[in-house]
Amino acid sequence: MPPDGLHDIIDRWQHPLVRDLAWLLQAPDLLTLNRPGRPEPAQLGLGGDDALADYLGHLEARPEEFEHFIGDTLKGRMGHYHERLWQFLLDTAPATRLLAHNLPVIRERRTLGELDLAYAEAQDPTPVHLEVAIKYYLGLPEGPGDDADQARWIGPGGLDSLAIKRAHLERHQLPLAHSPTARQALAERLGGPVPHLRQRLAMPGVLFYPFHASLPPPRDAAPDHHRGKWLYWRDWSRLHDALPEGTRGAWLCKPHWLALPLPEHLTSLPVLEHCLRLHFAGGGAPVQLGLCLPGKGAPAEWCRIFVVDDDWPRQMPLPPAAEAP
Repeated sequence: MPPDGLHDIIDRWQHPLVRDLAWLLQAPDLLTLNRPGRPEPAQLGLGGDDALADYLGHLEARPEEFEHFIGDTLKGRMGHYHERLWQFLLDTAPATRLLAHNLPVIRERRTLGELDLAYAEAQDPTPVHLEVAIKYYLGLPEGPGDDADQARWIGPGGLDSLAIKRAHLERHQLPLAHSPTARQALAERLGGPVPHLRQRLAMPGVLFYPFHASLPPPRDAAPDHHRGKWLYWRDWSRLHDALPEGTRGAWLCKPHWLALPLPEHLTSLPVLEHCLRLHFAGGGAPVQLGLCLPGKGAPAEWCRIFVVDDDWPRQMPLPPAAEAP
């Protein structure tokens, strides 16, 4: 079962917000596209272990400003929490400066959308438009298209897919920034014209592969993307029997789907199984677990699991419409 390889980097920090920020700084994008991806730590002035440790260590020692900045987003949608982490990072990292966030693009009193983030790098004055999304998709052995089709990778609730998200980003969100209306909105926010604009797309997350069948990665998946497994509740006993003795885990609740928990927050498999049995007795929604597998003479390995009801998915998103020629 594939481990979550970032945990050894993250586990030196105790504060949950600092752990999530450490995860965000290291997590790879899900897709490799023909455009720049997430800003790398070096571009943020955090290249090298010492710079990164100093930055996160300062937040760990004095988290009050960070906690105030995040505020009530911890009680809301994961996407809003993820955006807020990026806002804080771009505004406090040594080599970047946040210029705008959630900038509405309005034409004739009609909102066309908004730009997630605009920031400047210390080495280049050209503003950067950064669109961000954090996504967790489960792959279906059977579904639309061939076995590498992105439409087969759907969200736990069955309302979204990797194909839909990519199409929306490439056909709407990213082109929107180049429209005259968006450029005018940026100029008004930044206090001057914006003749040039660079763009980046950050989409970290996890792709969960089926436990009961083989499935290749979706087309254009980043080689180092984070992986997990998903299984039906009826297959839990098979998974349980395959896990080494001493495995412990945690029930992950939104928006706490980024960094995996500290060891003291883990519980035994029998306790998790009891909670899952009660949950799925009423046809419960999919549940994400973080499992810590003890190593024999080696560091423990982590993996992420989605457990779904036996009739999942109860709905299936349609693939995005083909682009007009």
